Parts: sequence; structure tokens; C-alpha cells
Amino acid sequence: MGRYVFTSESVTEGHPDKICDQISDAVLDAILSVDPLSRVACETVVNTGLCLLTGEVSTTAKVDFTTLARGVIEEIGYSGARAGGFDAHSCAVLVAMDQQSPDIAQGVDEADDHDGDPLDKVGAGDQGIMFGFACDETPELMPLPISLAHRLARSLAEVRHNGTLPYLLPDGKTQVSVVYENDQPVAIDTLLISTQHVAEIDGISDEAGIRQRIADDLWVHVVEPATADLAIQPDRASTRFLVNPTGKFVVGGPQGDAGLTGRKIIVDTYGGTARHGGGAFSGKDPTKVDRSAAYAARHVAKSLVAAGLANRVEVQLSYAIGVARPVSILVQSFGTGKLADDDLTALVQEHFDLRPGAIIESFGLRTLPGERGGRFYQDVAAYGHFGRGDLNLPWENVEATATMLRQATSGRVVAGSAA
Repeated sequence: MGRYVFTSESVTEGHPDKICDQISDAVLDAILSVDPLSRVACETVVNTGLCLLTGEVSTTAKVDFTTLARGVIEEIGYSGARAGGFDAHSCAVLVAMDQQSPDIAQGVDEADDHDGDPLDKVGAGDQGIMFGFACDETPELMPLPISLAHRLARSLAEVRHNGTLPYLLPDGKTQVSVVYENDQPVAIDTLLISTQHVAEIDGISDEAGIRQRIADDLWVHVVEPATADLAIQPDRASTRFLVNPTGKFVVGGPQGDAGLTGRKIIVDTYGGTARHGGGAFSGKDPTKVDRSAAYAARHVAKSLVAAGLANRVEVQLSYAIGVARPVSILVQSFGTGKLADDDLTALVQEHFDLRPGAIIESFGLRTLPGERGGRFYQDVAAYGHFGRGDLNLPWENVEATATMLRQATSGRVVAGSAA
């Protein structure tokens, strides 16, 4: 494909679905901080004046779920007169948690294919497929459209929290369209920001006036700072810039739309550039391979790109419930590999331990909440789980594995190289 436009979106922490993701992961953090061996599958639902926590939990931890949920909602910004029908202090919080199914627990506690190795004994918490991806479009080895969409969303939240734009409210979405030529980004075609706001801004109450004021402020305080270090810059004169296309965005958050854990899986991953296995992350303990194996697949893909073995890599893993070892491993480099794809796949099979127990241990997925003061997963629940330079994420640290891969392939014949 010669020239095309690819688009990705992000949402702010105040989006209804993201509220749910953060509450579900705050529950996970609180439980694992006390009992790292807990099993957690927490789902959250929000609507006007209502927050419902449900799912399955097996733990020795005692957690005040109601207070925890209210704290997350307040931290996001839904409290007081500006809460808009969803106030942390007055919304109803309902809790309906059950124990994990013993049939599932049996397969996780003792894998069908174990041979006595402790890491072999942890079976996958479910069947499924997971994808990991990396490319050399950005320093964090993420696709540019989703990377830039997250930058805009984080910046939008920042200027709300720090008071730079005090008329902003928590709900918001961003979208970025990037022009590609020969699979390389060359320009930013369109920036779209939809942001919740108060009904009147400094005496301006008409729709057109409010939208123009917001657009001018967002360009200066959100777009320019978020893109200042990019090689490809948006331009106010030539880049299409859309702000609140419906005209106004006063009613938002759970008052405007119900939210549910796990409905933003493309925002959480690669913005649609790579395939997705379908499993959500938030609220799930690391025995659920939807989460832990997706982190491992990203780690593998990023390691291969960082090692210089390809410019663009997608890794697929598949698992069977109660079985420790992956059913299949596939690496595709889309013609950019310095080795053939089957050689890259063999390299991964040889050098990466992708059993759930090994993934959990190598990344510290059970112990990180306790080690980081009771909060880890909640921080990745908004603005993406991958390519996060603002968080010290173990699956993003590939220096050692990239070095190992370079050493393992030193002097090998290059087949099908894109170089």
C-alpha cells in the first residue's frame, strides 16, 4: 500500500468505561497487596448515580469495596457541584462478588501438563489468543496514531487537574489520523478532541463561541505541548482540527452513557494497528492469560524490534485452560525481518519462557501492587498498557532481552531482510 491514512483513538480517565477499568484494577491492587495469591475477576458497571461491582474473588484480604470505589471516582474528578449526575459521595455503590469456580481453580492450581517444575504447575486461567506488537515508529516502539492519541488524552486530563483549563470536566476522547507512505508515517492528517465542559465559559454561553474558545485553548495548552518533541508536527493551518463536533459536550460521564469494564480493549493496546485476541485486561489477576500473556507478547515483540531483528513485529500466543505451556507461538514481521519469520518464531520458543507461572514470576505481577504502595494496575488502566514512559512497567523493559537476542543471532545468515 503506497499512501494511506490510519486512525487510532484514546479516551480520558473520566470516560465511563475507563472509570470502570480503574475501579476494577483498584480492587485488584487492594486485594493483591494483602494476598498476592488471590484470584480476582472484577467487573464494574457505572450509570447515572450508580456504581456496581460484581465478579468472582477468592482471597483472604478484607477490602472495603465501597470506600475504594468512591475514592477512585473522586480522584478522577466526579465530585461536588461539577460531578454532573455522578458524585463520588452520593452515588449508590453496590457490591455483588462471588467465589471463583472450583473447576477453574483446579486447572490453574495444578496444570494438566506439569512435570513437577513449580512454574509448570500453574495452568492458564482460560483458553484464548493474545497478540503483542511493536514497531519503530516512535521511541517507545509503538504505532504513532495510538501513541499520539494517548498523549493528547493525558494532556487533556492534566490541564483539567492542574487548573490550566478549569472549565473542563472529566469525560473526553481523542482521535488521531496519520498519513503513511510505504508504511512509514509522514504527516498528521486530522486531530479530533471531544471534551466535556461546563455550560458557560467566562461569560460565553453560545455554542459557536464556546466551541471556538475550547478549540483555541486546546491547541495551545494540549496539542502543542503534547506534540512538541515529535519529528512530525501538526500545523494549525494545514492539520484538520476537530473539537466537540456535535457543538457542545456538557452532559457526559456516567450521566451521559453507561460504562463497563473491558470495553476499550483497542485503546488499551495498539489502537487497531495490530490484531487483538478479544480479552480485556482490567480487574483480572495475572493467572488470567488475557492479561499476563498479552503483556508477555508485547515484551517479546518489543524485544525483537529493539534488538534490530525487525522493524515491525506481531506475536501471537494461544493457551488452553489448565495447561501451562502455550498451544502455539507465531511471530510475523511483515517483510521487515532480518531473519525469516519461522526463524524468529524458533528464536522466541528457545529464549522466552511463556508459561503463565514464568510470566507472573519474571514480571512480578502478583507482588507489584504491594511493592508500589498498594497501587500498580490502576495506573495502567487509563492511557494504555503499552509504551508507557511515565510508568516503570516490567514488560516494557527489554534492554536485557534485546541484548540476549542480538547475541543469539550474531553472525547468522540474513534471510528476507528488509534492510
